[in-house]
Amino acid sequence: MSNNSSINEFLLLTFADTRELQLLHFSLFLGIYLAALLGNGLIITAVACDHRLHTPMYFFLLNLSLLDLGTLSATVPKSMATSLWDTRAISYSGCAAQVFLFLFLFGGEYFLLTVMAYDRFVAICRPLHYSTLMGSRACVRMAAAALGCGFLYSVLHTGNTFSILCQGNTVEQFFCEIPQILKLSCSDSYLREVWLLFFSAFLGFGCFIFIVLSYVQIFTAVLRIPSEQGRHKAFSTCLPHLAVVSLFVSTIIFAYLKPPSLSSPALDLVVAVLYSVVPPAVNPPLYSMRNKELKDAVRKVIQLVLAQQQ
Repeated sequence: MSNNSSINEFLLLTFADTRELQLLHFSLFLGIYLAALLGNGLIITAVACDHRLHTPMYFFLLNLSLLDLGTLSATVPKSMATSLWDTRAISYSGCAAQVFLFLFLFGGEYFLLTVMAYDRFVAICRPLHYSTLMGSRACVRMAAAALGCGFLYSVLHTGNTFSILCQGNTVEQFFCEIPQILKLSCSDSYLREVWLLFFSAFLGFGCFIFIVLSYVQIFTAVLRIPSEQGRHKAFSTCLPHLAVVSLFVSTIIFAYLKPPSLSSPALDLVVAVLYSVVPPAVNPPLYSMRNKELKDAVRKVIQLVLAQQQ
């Protein structure tokens, strides 16, 4: 193919060749997707309906759940359809839309996790200034800034990536992933996206350093709290966020910084599932595990739904 205008569709990688394994993949992804819908949906409903949870921490958590649902919806339904109907094809515009949505939501989630680290830092290390620094307007602006950064990041990557395609249309991944799409790029245009990837890595590393430094100060402040109950309460509000960040960052690092000698189509497929599907699906239980207020609110939502059905 001489240029990207002649590419009408892309061919995605399937998880299996046999019909039985394709249906197994469909069932597994359907189960994960429904569990994620239920978990994140319960958190969104609980935070929206319980006035006790109308605080900055839960406001950011609600936005995180929305982004998790969007991230999964950008990739998982198409992959399930690929296995169910035994077709690898995705249109050019569909692939571009998938890349844009995934990068927008995934990038926005990472920036939001950085904002949430700042929220915990202010709550524990600057408690007297919390109401001033984390007012409702400030929270909305920070959430909007996180989404705006994700949007700009997505526009730059998507526009640049789909302007340098010129060879082949086979994507060796279960969704339109930029590293795999770049293998279809023209050699003379490839460096433009490489520099953009370096900038993205630099930006991501900067956010990671900010989160680490925030938690160093948080844990230092928590260890100075004289009462054991106070330390436990402070840790209970920080550990879920730290667990989510650790899962998010570790899967990304393994996906993109693993040695080339370990790379193979099967391993790349598994790693892509680990960073694109697993974190959004397990975030609800991670956040609910040590949070009594959230568990109580979710329990009330479940009881209300069950009561209405009876």
